[in-house]
Amino acid sequence: MTRPWTPGTADEDLSALAATPRLVVALDFDGTASPLVPDPMAARALPEVAVQVERLAALPDTVVAYVSGRSMHDLRVITEHTDDSAIALAGSHGAQYWFPGDDPDAVHDGFDEDGTREELWAAAKPIIARYEGAEFEPKTFGMGVHTRRANRETEERVFAEIDALVAERFPHWRRRAGHRVLEFSSRTEGKDAAMTALRERFDATGILFAGDDVTDEDAMRVLGPDDLGVRVGPGESAATLRVDTPQQIAELLEALADERTAARQ
Repeated sequence: MTRPWTPGTADEDLSALAATPRLVVALDFDGTASPLVPDPMAARALPEVAVQVERLAALPDTVVAYVSGRSMHDLRVITEHTDDSAIALAGSHGAQYWFPGDDPDAVHDGFDEDGTREELWAAAKPIIARYEGAEFEPKTFGMGVHTRRANRETEERVFAEIDALVAERFPHWRRRAGHRVLEFSSRTEGKDAAMTALRERFDATGILFAGDDVTDEDAMRVLGPDDLGVRVGPGESAATLRVDTPQQIAELLEALADERTAARQ
């Protein structure tokens, strides 16, 4: 059962994770490290989150990763990711990866272009363009429709029309609905796959995963007894802890960094 985390109070689960030998801290980006903003490409991590991310990444046997539905290109932009970064990236819901020490252009994704994605784009763009406030997002393995600038009636109508298009012409594509966004992908990986990949890559003995949306629950459900899930905001969740805002994520990361530093001294 998900319970609230209160800043400034001791938490046994967080303390246990802080002491794990090899820790991976995996964070969703939109709504978790960054507030949700009308322009998806304008999203940036809160400064207080960025400080704690860098602090954790500098600790021994500790890896930080952003795990997002964004394509790798867009994820690198919004996370302000540099070629020599110590932060790992999992994009496209776990279908793309970049690991510290990789060549800047080395993205592990197995992308096989057959033109189907472009067919979807060509069919969907005219539909989306008819709806004020709806925006098309190209993705490596598909597309997204953002409605953060649209009213709810417009959102329902554009989503319904795009759903009908995909059901008719691309019925095997994976559908994901999130906060003011509808996505379709030719790949079936979810953030559960990202947890497995990060655990194996870094030989993690414990993972903290934090997320705010329905797609993040794929990751929450595969966390083990030595891991810790954190839900940001309302909604049913398989997470252990809940915080209200990205600002509280910064406080939780600070508490984790403090305890991990003390545990390893």
